[in-house]
Amino acid sequence: MSKVALSKVVKKYGGLEVIHGVDLEIEKGEFVVFVGPSGCGKSTLLRMIAGLEGTSAGTIAIGTRDVTHIDPAKRGVAMVFQTYALYPHMTVRENMSFGLKMGGMNAAEIKTKVADAAKVLKLDTYLDRKPKALSGGQRQRVAIGRAIVRQPEVFLFDEPLSNLDAELRVQMRLEIARLHKELAATMIYVTHDQVEAMTLADKIVVLRDGRVEQVGTPIALYEDPVNLFVAQFIGSPRMNLFRARAEADGLLRLVDFADAVFAASISKSVPAGAEVLVGVRPEQFDNNGPVRISVQVDVVENLGGVSFAYAGVGHEAEPYCIELRGKSRPEGGTITIGIDPAAALYFDPATGLRLK
Repeated sequence: MSKVALSKVVKKYGGLEVIHGVDLEIEKGEFVVFVGPSGCGKSTLLRMIAGLEGTSAGTIAIGTRDVTHIDPAKRGVAMVFQTYALYPHMTVRENMSFGLKMGGMNAAEIKTKVADAAKVLKLDTYLDRKPKALSGGQRQRVAIGRAIVRQPEVFLFDEPLSNLDAELRVQMRLEIARLHKELAATMIYVTHDQVEAMTLADKIVVLRDGRVEQVGTPIALYEDPVNLFVAQFIGSPRMNLFRARAEADGLLRLVDFADAVFAASISKSVPAGAEVLVGVRPEQFDNNGPVRISVQVDVVENLGGVSFAYAGVGHEAEPYCIELRGKSRPEGGTITIGIDPAAALYFDPATGLRLK
C-alpha cells in the first residue's frame, strides 16, 4: 500500500475553477474520508486521484510516482462506485475475475486471488450465483471484491453505500471497517454522510466549494472545529447556535434569553456590543449547567434510549435541539435546561471563524 500526496491541485472546466489548490497528504495504510455537502468537489477530487478527471494544475503522487498525467489503469488504484456496475450475465466468480483475465493473468493465479477475496468478503458460497440472485449488500461486496483481486496500491470508494437501505448501510459500514483492518490498505472514501465519516475514518477531510476547510481525526474535528461550517457539519443532530452580545464588563448575554449572562471561555476579549455565536451540541446541555434558559418544546422525537426535543419549530431561525436521556423525559411544554460555558464553542458571525 502507498502514500498519496496532492500538491496545489486545481481542476477547471473551461474558465470555471471547481478545485482550488488542494494540498493533502494521505499516509500509507490510512483510511481517509472526504466529506462535505453536495457540490463541494469531493467526488471530483477522488476522480482526479483515479485519473478519471484530468488535473488542470498541481501534482498527484502515489507512492514515489508522479501519476498526475498517467493513464488510470497504470496508477495502481481500484475504484468502487455508488452503482455496483456488475455484469448481469456473469456469475460472482466471473465478475470478480474479469479484469484479471483482460490483464492476461493465468487461470491458476486468478482462481487463487478470487478465492482469497471471496473468503475475506464472506462470498465463498455465492461464487456461482449471478447478481440478480444477490442482495444489495452482497452485490456491493462483489464490487469491492473485484477491486481487492487487483491488489491495488490505493482503494477509492465513491459513496458506495448510497443505494442501500438503512440496515444494510450499517452492516456494510462495519464490513468496510473490518476489511480495512484486515488488509491494512490505503483507502480514500467519499461520502456526504458525516456519520459514515465519523465511524470509518482515521482522518476526515472536510470540503466546501472545492477547498479544504479542515483535516483531522473525527474526534479532533468534533471537539476542535476551526470554523462554524465544520462545527455544524460534524455532529448529528447538528450544533445549536445561540446569538449573544458582548457587554462592557466582558460578559456575554444571550440575545433571545435576556437573563442568561455569563463569562465566555475564550482567551480573546470581545469588544462591547459585538455579536458572538455560541455553539452547544444537543448532547452538551447539562441540567447542572450554571447558565439556565427556558424553552417551549414543540416536537419530541423518541428513539428509545434517547429522545430529541425541538424548540422553535416553524420559526424563521433553525429550531433548538436538546438531547434527553433517563426515564423522565418531557413530551412538551416549557422546560428549563442548563448550559456550561466551558463546554460551548464560540464563533465570529461575520467570518465564521472559531473564537478561542
